[in-house]
Amino acid sequence: MAQHEGSAADFGRTVQDRHWAGDLLSAIRCAAVLLGLLLLIDWGAGTLTLARGALWSTLALLLFLVLCPERIRAGEGWLTSRRLLRTRRVRTDLLVSVRTLDGVAQRLVLKDALGERVELDPRLLVDNPALWHRVHEDARTSLELGSLLCGATALEQLSARVERETALTVFRLSGLD
Repeated sequence: MAQHEGSAADFGRTVQDRHWAGDLLSAIRCAAVLLGLLLLIDWGAGTLTLARGALWSTLALLLFLVLCPERIRAGEGWLTSRRLLRTRRVRTDLLVSVRTLDGVAQRLVLKDALGERVELDPRLLVDNPALWHRVHEDARTSLELGSLLCGATALEQLSARVERETALTVFRLSGLD
């Protein structure tokens, strides 16, 4: 019998962003609310036509495409980033570079020895300790094997950030903040 993604046999080997489903639902809701409001306003004004309805539907679809979250999954030795039209996979046990890109939105760039590259929001790793643990373990393997030539400092900084956020969450939940 073939195993499918997310089966009980995969438990413990594959981790993913635990907030992805909620973020996807939020993107759908936002697009639906925008479409509903635009159609309602147009209908109320008596200017709703098929062409205007198609325009509002296109705008709602574009909003969904902008808000649709990437799906991050990781297993032993790999990490994937899946968008609507593209899936990128990097071998986390063969990393050659880990760096952060600062800007409007900070990004973490992982490159492997096979030339593959994945960009993701470092906040995603901070918010998902199991995902961070999987990536961190494999990055340490890359470091031990000598393939990780650039990025040990970035990993240490991210590790400190994850530990700080985890400790703050524990304090907050226990009422010690």
